Amino acid sequence: MFDRTAFILVAPQMGENIGAAARAMMNFGITDLRLVRPRDGWPNDRAIDMGAGAFDHIHVQVFDTLSDAAADLHKLYATTARARDMVKPVFTPDAVVRDAKAVQGGHAAQVGFVFGPERTGLENDDLSRCHAIINVPTNPDFSSLNLGQCVLLIAYALSSVRSYGDSAVDDKIVPMGDSAPVTQDKLDEFLSRLERELDDTRFFKTGSVKAAMVRNIRNMFVRNDLSDQEVKTLHGIVSALRGSKIE
Repeated sequence: MFDRTAFILVAPQMGENIGAAARAMMNFGITDLRLVRPRDGWPNDRAIDMGAGAFDHIHVQVFDTLSDAAADLHKLYATTARARDMVKPVFTPDAVVRDAKAVQGGHAAQVGFVFGPERTGLENDDLSRCHAIINVPTNPDFSSLNLGQCVLLIAYALSSVRSYGDSAVDDKIVPMGDSAPVTQDKLDEFLSRLERELDDTRFFKTGSVKAAMVRNIRNMFVRNDLSDQEVKTLHGIVSALRGSKIE
């Protein structure tokens, strides 16, 4: 399971927090770390010092956007304290283990866990790319977790699969026939096409509401865990409605 699991830190602000996150990942054998626009750049001496040797084993990649970082992944889980009025499934850390295992079971599917900047958390556009939200049930009067703590909690929850086997989770595999869960780059390709088509037909009445409407449309498709074949069918539907071939 862990070889198909990535942790993505979006715009982390302090090298020490990147190092703490890497150390927590390595504690539980997770080695795929993806950084999106780290404020202090990469490589970072403070992160490496804080990692206490973790970076000797962890594969680090740096990206400009979450979309680029998640292009090859099939499902994204966002860690956030606020759903921002987006309709998405919400999991506790324990429950997300069952869902992640279900996604990965039967397919060579890869999942990603997305963590936002320390000060602000994930922006709405990044949240809209995620299929579900992880919410840690903390003290409501003191709910803030630092980045390293949050990574540690999720890594520990995932480790229960390895430590306790099937007794820790419920298997629930969604049959997709010869298809597989769609990767994020293929879903982005379809959603970008759909946005262009809606622009051409003047669906967005005013520019001031377009961004929110695009996020809502993305949420509708993202939370339904589409297969690769279903996205191809959606391309065909758009082509038929427009009287054109798939681009």
